Amino acid sequence: MASPYGGTSHRRRPGVEPTRLHRLGRWCARHWVTVLACWLLALAGLHTATTVWGGDYSDDFTLSDSSAQRGADVLADHAPQLSGTSAPVVLHDDDPLSRFTDQAAASARALEDLPHITSVTNPFASDTDPSAISQDGRTAYLTVRFDTNPESLGSDYTDRVDDAVEPLRSAGVQVEYGAGLGELDRPAPADVRSEAIGYGVAVLVLLFTFGSVLAAAVPLLTALAAVVVGVAVLGLVASQVTFAQVSPTLATMIGIGVGIDYSLFLVTRHRQLLMEGGDAVASAGRAVAGSGHAVVVSGTTVVVALCGLYASGLSFIGRLGLAAALTVLTAVLGALTLAPALLGLAGRGIDRLHVRAPVAETPPGPAGATGGTWHRWAGFVRRHAWPVLAVGVAVLLVLAVPLLSLRLGHIDDGADPTSFTDRRAYDLVSAGFGPGTNGPLTVLVDQSAVPDDRRDALSSALADALKGLPGSAGATSPRSVGDGDVLLSTVTPAQAPQDQATTDLVNRLEDDTLPGVTRGTGASGYVTGVTAAQVDFRDVIADRLPIIIAVVVGLAFLIILTVFRGLLVAVKAAVLNLLSISAAYGVLVAVFQWGWGGPALGVEGTVPIESYVPMMMFAIVFGLSMDYEVFLLSRVHDAWMRTGDGHASVAHGLEVTARVISCAALIMVSVFGAFVLSDTIVVKMLGLGLAVSVLVDATVVRLLLVPAVLTLLGARAWWMPRPLDRVLPHVRAEGTEGPVGPGGA
Repeated sequence: MASPYGGTSHRRRPGVEPTRLHRLGRWCARHWVTVLACWLLALAGLHTATTVWGGDYSDDFTLSDSSAQRGADVLADHAPQLSGTSAPVVLHDDDPLSRFTDQAAASARALEDLPHITSVTNPFASDTDPSAISQDGRTAYLTVRFDTNPESLGSDYTDRVDDAVEPLRSAGVQVEYGAGLGELDRPAPADVRSEAIGYGVAVLVLLFTFGSVLAAAVPLLTALAAVVVGVAVLGLVASQVTFAQVSPTLATMIGIGVGIDYSLFLVTRHRQLLMEGGDAVASAGRAVAGSGHAVVVSGTTVVVALCGLYASGLSFIGRLGLAAALTVLTAVLGALTLAPALLGLAGRGIDRLHVRAPVAETPPGPAGATGGTWHRWAGFVRRHAWPVLAVGVAVLLVLAVPLLSLRLGHIDDGADPTSFTDRRAYDLVSAGFGPGTNGPLTVLVDQSAVPDDRRDALSSALADALKGLPGSAGATSPRSVGDGDVLLSTVTPAQAPQDQATTDLVNRLEDDTLPGVTRGTGASGYVTGVTAAQVDFRDVIADRLPIIIAVVVGLAFLIILTVFRGLLVAVKAAVLNLLSISAAYGVLVAVFQWGWGGPALGVEGTVPIESYVPMMMFAIVFGLSMDYEVFLLSRVHDAWMRTGDGHASVAHGLEVTARVISCAALIMVSVFGAFVLSDTIVVKMLGLGLAVSVLVDATVVRLLLVPAVLTLLGARAWWMPRPLDRVLPHVRAEGTEGPVGPGGA
C-alpha cells in the first residue's frame, strides 16, 4: 500500500499456512511425555555435571592498558616477591596484642606454608616495620601476599587459612579476613529467599490472572526448569571461563522474570483459543505459532542487547551479559517446548481447578469492536494525546533528575553487613588506622632507564611530591626494591576506598604527580594495587558506556524497524526506552547515592553506584522493555494491516494486551524487587533498578506514552523509506497461527 508520506506502508493479510513454530508447538503438545522426559533428563544430567565439573565464580579481571596493570607488570618483572595480590589478616584484642607475639609468629609460619601464598608480613617480627600495629596496640594486621587473586581459590581454601590462624584464635584474639581473602568466607547469598518471594508473588498474580491453578502452574514450572538448566549450563561454562561472582544471581533473576513472562503470553493465547472451541493440541500449536514467534523476537532482542556488552571491550562485562543471556535462551526454549507440552498434558481441563470462573483473556471481534476498560482508555488518550504525552514525559524527567548527580565507583567492604568477616576487618582497620588504610595505593617508578647517578635525585623528587598530597593521610619514603630498578612507596588515602576523595587522589597521582616527577628523566610512574585498579576500571567503564548505549540502541532500533517496518515506530521505541532507563538510573542515585530509603534496604550510609551496574542495567532493561514493545506493537500492527485505521488499531492493541502485560510486569517487578533482600549491595542495586525500570516501562511508557505517540503519529508511524524496505529482511512480530482444525492440521 502506498503511503502519503513518500514511502511504503505495509498492510498484508497474514496467511494460514502451518509454520515451523506451529508444527513444533503441536508436536510438543501431542508428545508431551517425550518432551517432559527430555527436560527431566536434562535437569538431572546438567545438575549432576555441574556438581562434578562446574566451575567457581570470581571477580578476577585485568585491564591490560591501565596504569594499575602496567604497574603490576613492572613490579612482577623487577620485584616478583612483592607482586601479586595482598590481603590483610586483622587481629584485635581488648588488651595490647604484644602478649601474643608467639602465636602471631606461629600463624605467620603456617600461612606461609599454604599454597599460593608467597609471603606473610608479621608486624611483631623484630625486622618488620611496626606501622601495621595501631597506636594503642590493640589492633594489627598480617599482610598476606598471594600469587593469584585469593577470590579465585574457592571456599575450601578458607578452612586451611582457619587452621593456620588457630594459635591466635585459641589464645582469644579476634581474627578477621580483609578484602580478597574475606570474600572466600562470606556466607552463602540469600538468593533462595529472594527467589521464593518472587515465586510466591508470581503464584498469586498468575492465579488472579488466570483464575486457574493449572494455568498458573505452567509458567511457573516452565520458568523454574529453564532457570535451573540455564544456571547449570553457566556452571559448566564457568569451569573454562571466569565469570563474576554476581553472575549466577543475575542469570537467575533475569531467567525467572523472562521465563514466566514468555510462558504467560503463550498460555494466555492458548486458553483464548480453547474458549473459542479449539482442542488442546491445536490450540497449543497455534499459540506457539503466534505468540511463540513474538517470544523468539523478544528473546532475540534481549540476547542481542546483553551480548552487546562485549562492545565495551571488557571481557568481565561481556561475560556478565553472556551469563544472563544463557538463561534467556533457556527461557525461550522452555516457552517453545516445555510450555506446550504442559498444555498438552493439561488438555481441555486446564481450567478444571479454578479459583474463579474462567473468562476470555482477549476480546473477540475486529479491532475497535469492543468497549472494555482499556478500549475506553485508548479513546481518552486519543482525545487528550498531547496532555497525556506531556504528563508521561514529565514523570520520567522528574524521576531522572538525580541522574545528573551520578557518581560511579566501587562499593567497598564498609557497606557490607557486619555478618561478613571482611566488613568486621574493615571496621577494625578503620578504627585502628583510619579508613584509608583499607585501600592503600602502591606508587612505583620504573627507573631502569635512569642513570645510577640520577636515581637519588629521582627518589628525593618523588618523596617531595608525595608529601602533603591532597587526599592523602601520608606516604612511606620511596625505597628501591627487587633488582633496584623500581622505586616503591605506599600512599594511604585519607578517606575510604569508595570515597570520591580517594578516586581524586588516584587520578591526581596518575595524571599530575607522577608525570611531573618523571618528566625528562626517562622513568615511568604507576599507581597500582586493588583500589587503583578499581578506579581505573571505573574510568574505563565511564568512557565506554556511551559506546554500549549506542550499540544496544542501534541494534534494538534495527530489530524494531525490521519487524514492524515503521521508521518512526523504531525511533519512538528507542527514545522512550532511553527515557525510562534514565528514570530508573535516577531512582538508583536517590536511594543509594543520596541515601533516600537506603537504610530500609539494608544499606548503611551512602555508596556510589557500582561502576558496571548502569551498563548492565542498560543492556538488560533495553532488552526486556522490547518484550512489552513487541507484544503491544504486534497487536497494533496486525490491526493496522487489517484495517488501515491507526486510531482503532491502537485501541485494539491496548485492549488485547494491556491486562496481560500489566500482570507480566507485576510478576517481573516482584521477582526483581525481591532481590533487594540480598546481602550483596550490587544485587540490591540491580534488583531495585530493574524493578523500577519494568514498572515505569509497563505503566508510564506502555499505557501513556506509547498510545499517545502512536495516536499523534497516526499512519505516519508505519511509514518505511523504500530503500530501507528493500534492504531489510521481512520478519513478523507474531507468526501466523496456522490452519484451524483438529490437531491444527
